Amino acid sequence: MAYKSSFLIELEKLAQELQSSFAGIALQDGAGSDVHWRYACGNRNEKYKKISVRYGKGIAGKVISTGRAIQVDEFPKSITGKAVEYPIMLAEQLVSAYAVPLILAGQLKGVLLVGYHQQTEITQTLKDLVQNKALRIEDLYLSESQEGRTGDRV
Repeated sequence: MAYKSSFLIELEKLAQELQSSFAGIALQDGAGSDVHWRYACGNRNEKYKKISVRYGKGIAGKVISTGRAIQVDEFPKSITGKAVEYPIMLAEQLVSAYAVPLILAGQLKGVLLVGYHQQTEITQTLKDLVQNKALRIEDLYLSESQEGRTGDRV
């Protein structure tokens, strides 16, 4: 499917450019409020596929509910709440991460996250690169949805 391949290609480019351990995209279900990690590169296992968080929960749910980026500098020391509330961090053994919202088809329905297995400084340059890639992914989604290739993703 071209849609999936396009997302994965962009994730791989981002991970390589930022030398990140993990890059992933989470999408909110079209009919419900649950958020699932749909695409990933650098994943250590397949657990990310089974992660489902409610709107407002986990990194993905919080980014979607607030519409703001979330930065984790040193997991679990630098978080509010319990570590189990961050399942993607636990599943992928991430220490540092940065996640931004994705606006798909005019709605805040997704999250782009980059993460590291070791403590990594989240610089403004890193933030800018992630935000620029988010815009690229939004454009890809829009162009492919106009071609009718997005199916029931959002």
